[in-house]
Amino acid sequence: MVKEMRIQSISVWDTCRIHVLSFIFGVWVVCKRIAKWIWDPAGFHSIQVRDNPPSCLVDSTLGQHKYVKLKSVKLHYVESGSRDQPLILLLHGFPDCWLSWRYQIPTLSQYFRVVALDLKGFGDSDKPIWRTSYKIDTILDEIKQFIHALGVTNCIIIGHDLGAMVGWYLVHQSPNLVNKFFAVSCPHPNVYWKSLSTTCNYQWLNFVQMPYLPEIDALKDDVKIIDQYYKHLPANDVFLEAYKYSFSRKEDWTGPINYYRNLPFLKINEDVDHIEPTVILITGNKDEYVTLEGIVKSTEYCEKFHMKIIEGAEHFPHQESPEMFNKIILKYAITKRFEASKSLERSPSKRIMDGLIGAVSNTVKYGNSVIDNVQKRTNGVVNSIPSIGLSLNYNQPN
Repeated sequence: MVKEMRIQSISVWDTCRIHVLSFIFGVWVVCKRIAKWIWDPAGFHSIQVRDNPPSCLVDSTLGQHKYVKLKSVKLHYVESGSRDQPLILLLHGFPDCWLSWRYQIPTLSQYFRVVALDLKGFGDSDKPIWRTSYKIDTILDEIKQFIHALGVTNCIIIGHDLGAMVGWYLVHQSPNLVNKFFAVSCPHPNVYWKSLSTTCNYQWLNFVQMPYLPEIDALKDDVKIIDQYYKHLPANDVFLEAYKYSFSRKEDWTGPINYYRNLPFLKINEDVDHIEPTVILITGNKDEYVTLEGIVKSTEYCEKFHMKIIEGAEHFPHQESPEMFNKIILKYAITKRFEASKSLERSPSKRIMDGLIGAVSNTVKYGNSVIDNVQKRTNGVVNSIPSIGLSLNYNQPN
């Protein structure tokens, strides 16, 4: 199967459906905003002026701030650790930047060369405004250029949210570039887009297909969308202010939103081989944006995988439970390889069994009962659940 066929466009019917829903939700949001403006015209566009970046965005405590100029874009990243060690590339989510990994960089840099990238359109990386600049082929090609510019031919990738979505596409298209892939709070793209109607961000993802309006809407009420995403951060927290500074202008939103204007129209070809590199799926059991069922279904696309569910965490497990998250990363990252003799062959009967796990709910208690049922059906193929949370482990590392 040639690489170009791994990522495909969705059907004409699904494309039309997205555009129709975009119009419906766009009109609905406009009506709500007009009503709010009539009720409180002074407070509708209230936004605090943020001219100077908070110190945490520019200091070098966590690592060196660097830039690399590729063929058509300049990317900013923070690097820490010895260049002689294996590379870990950190890809943040939406709306976020390299600062997302502030609790991981010090720990991982003791064992790895760690690079936390500002994705194109975010942070201090270039922010082209054109939607075509964020086509998936362009994004993947630039990430491959970036990895090669760092002087390596492959790396471990840890992606959260949007960063994990990009990582899924990358590991499908260029498996030789990725040693291991950690997907945090993000199911496989084919699972994610199909399950949108069951998630709370369904309306927003359709609304952002509208031009211009979503960027303006994101700035309302002093960038209130940042408060809504980062509910785990207290009010007036320095990191919360850093995020508000990073997204305080309309152009700060155009690039990030353009990802979501393109990605819903793509899918992974169902006929391609399963992902060869080991995939570790990590999510919080209280994540309102991702269902445990979607995480479990994502394993259908993986030859070798581990699944870790962090109890009590929501959409940002790497920030909400950093010690537990780092422990999981180190457990699976600091391994030479998985024994070939322990590789799990995905038979048709095994796929059917995995599908039964789809009944896992967002409560650990119910999730545990499902896993117990699976253990009985598989005679112990699925390991027991450790104290850190619910875990499905396949192919234990050396």
